[in-house]
Amino acid sequence: MIATLHSLSRPLLRLGLIPQIAIGIAAGILLAAVSVEAAQSVALLGQLFIAALKAVAPILVFVLVAAAIAGHRQGQPTHIRSVLTLYVIGTLTAALVAVVASFLFPTTLTLDMPEVSGNPPGGIVEILRNLLLSAVTNPVSALMEGNFIAILVWAVGLGVTLRQASETTRTALADLSDAVSNIVRLVIRFAPLGIFGLVANTLAESGMAALLDYGHLLAVIIGCMLFVALVTNPLIVYWQTRRNPYPLVFTCLRGSAITAFFTRSSAANIPVNLELCKRLKLHADTYAISIPLGATINMSGAAITISVITLAAAHTLGISVDFATALLLCIVSALAACGVSGVAGGSLLLIPMAASLFGIDTDVAMQVVAIGFVISVLQDSTETALNSSTDVLFTAAACQAEENRPT
Repeated sequence: MIATLHSLSRPLLRLGLIPQIAIGIAAGILLAAVSVEAAQSVALLGQLFIAALKAVAPILVFVLVAAAIAGHRQGQPTHIRSVLTLYVIGTLTAALVAVVASFLFPTTLTLDMPEVSGNPPGGIVEILRNLLLSAVTNPVSALMEGNFIAILVWAVGLGVTLRQASETTRTALADLSDAVSNIVRLVIRFAPLGIFGLVANTLAESGMAALLDYGHLLAVIIGCMLFVALVTNPLIVYWQTRRNPYPLVFTCLRGSAITAFFTRSSAANIPVNLELCKRLKLHADTYAISIPLGATINMSGAAITISVITLAAAHTLGISVDFATALLLCIVSALAACGVSGVAGGSLLLIPMAASLFGIDTDVAMQVVAIGFVISVLQDSTETALNSSTDVLFTAAACQAEENRPT
């Protein structure tokens, strides 16, 4: 019997994560439609998945940020400064687009919220006050309680301090970062089962109308990414080069975005981007650095995901967000996006850090993260396509602007 089950499950295990998640969603919908009681009985799978995410997210943020800062090499060549500037501008702009779209098309979600979630912050002054108080929390308490603001502060401080450490120490920290990432990958491998339980239980309790919430959230996220790819990024390129940006934009979308959409990994798409830069006859010393670096820090798609889902959580809880707070969210989302893990769905694990700006409970934030995994069938692929193609786009824009500059 066991051998039979193993032989039947082997083709399923060979599928990628996204197809498995899609199967989990379909199975959850089917089970909820057939039997409400049976759908509610598998709720434990979703609860375990959310609990696992809650456990790994704090240590992931702490170790990744500390390792990235500690491992940074000083003295980067000055000719990539303009590329890095475009990366920062593009990510901030993408976050701003996401915030505006979230106000124009607000999304509410079906969540299992506690009866008392605390008092939401009243405005930018109170949020900044809470940030300062949260930032000085004991690091052990921060990790235990999921205080992402304090975790970020301590990770930055530790990373800056360890930049002067020995090569052995920095290598050990990088190895620890890789080990934590591998644990996160293991947790995410169970996402199809967790999402199966989450979708089945949600639909059993709230009805099929909950699918409309998921669809609306996905539409806002993908709409923002398309707007950035076809409107704001071309405007940034035009500002840099003073020429029609769309031939270059469409070249990057064809040559990079399509493969990135299916590989769902900016790192895996690096060879494709390097080859595309070579075909575009860009400066070799520039793209040899900017493309691998962009796969790590140029994350406009991740900034969109973090901003939209965080504001969806705020709208669901009835938290009003003023303009100043929205700008602060843009900055936090852009910075958080630069630290996105290299695993599938990495941007989703940083949502609790942004959600903590609004005093959103970690348990609620992790439910929102789980919903993010439900829509990741399309969200993650589109996000990676935008991130990776933008690496080449901004590198090409910087090189062309340098060529056009009078000597």
